[in-house]
Amino acid sequence: MSYEVDLLQLRGPRREAAIKAFNRQLTEWGLHMPPVNPLVLDFGLGDFDRVGLIEYWLANEIGAGYCGKYLFVFAGQECPSHSHGAKHETFCAVRGRLRVVLDGRPIVLNEGQTLPVAPGQVHSFRGEDGQALLLELSTPCDPKDNLFVDPRIREWLQKALGTP
Repeated sequence: MSYEVDLLQLRGPRREAAIKAFNRQLTEWGLHMPPVNPLVLDFGLGDFDRVGLIEYWLANEIGAGYCGKYLFVFAGQECPSHSHGAKHETFCAVRGRLRVVLDGRPIVLNEGQTLPVAPGQVHSFRGEDGQALLLELSTPCDPKDNLFVDPRIREWLQKALGTP
């Protein structure tokens, strides 16, 4: 994970509590994550229980042209509406049911179902009936390519990444 991305994450006791709760859920599901440092995001809003997620970056191979991440949302938590200028993603629901809003259209993904998300498509997601884990396969991830609808998140991202 790049230093830029590390600047975005939640820190301290709230981060540790989120990781512990996530690990408990993994144990309940009988799953294991690879040995990478998770990214715990609240998108600068300070309301992790409602707006946030945990990301496990498996690879972000810019030269090879691909990225893979596990994304986890707790019950009642949402990854907020955003799009990407360049990144193309495919979501695969691993555990739980996932509610994605794609260009204003709600779509429910059951375990094992996939959904491609093209550059420019505005999307958000949350667990439909509780927590959910999804696999994101995509073209390389550049945090500066995240275009959030909420102006507060755009401002936080600009400050954290030092972009205009």
